[in-house]
Amino acid sequence: MSRVRHSKKDGVISKMFGPHLTLDLYGCNKKKLNDNVLLYALLDELPGKIGMHKFSDPIVSVIPPRENSFDQGGVTGFVILVESHISIHTFPSEGFASIDVFSCKSFDSKFAEEYITKLLEASKAETNVKRRGREFVKHYPKSTEKAAAIAGRERNKATMH
Repeated sequence: MSRVRHSKKDGVISKMFGPHLTLDLYGCNKKKLNDNVLLYALLDELPGKIGMHKFSDPIVSVIPPRENSFDQGGVTGFVILVESHISIHTFPSEGFASIDVFSCKSFDSKFAEEYITKLLEASKAETNVKRRGREFVKHYPKSTEKAAAIAGRERNKATMH
């Protein structure tokens, strides 16, 4: 699969490196936003559901409240993918979550939005899908299997040094 995508918007065809879904979720279940096990499972399972491949296990951190700050704690997590990444930042006291799904290959952004929104029981979703890297042209492996093999070799080289 080529990393350069063609997208048609308003009758104009343009190249893109990949889609970037951003979700700002409001009115979420506050207990779920504080549940690092649930959020780890989300980051662990979502890639497979949208045809992506994990490069590493998810990393999830519980962030304590900060004194004299709007930030009253929550959970932050991410998973590095062969295709790019997924991240989440939660603010349980406000019932708010911010999620990014970025990929160098097309994926079903509507499915991802509905899956995450339902899981976190959001009452409102602010959704954006951007076409990233429209001017970026480079030759990469055309299959995720080949990309994963190359990334694995590079990762092994980096850990040996």
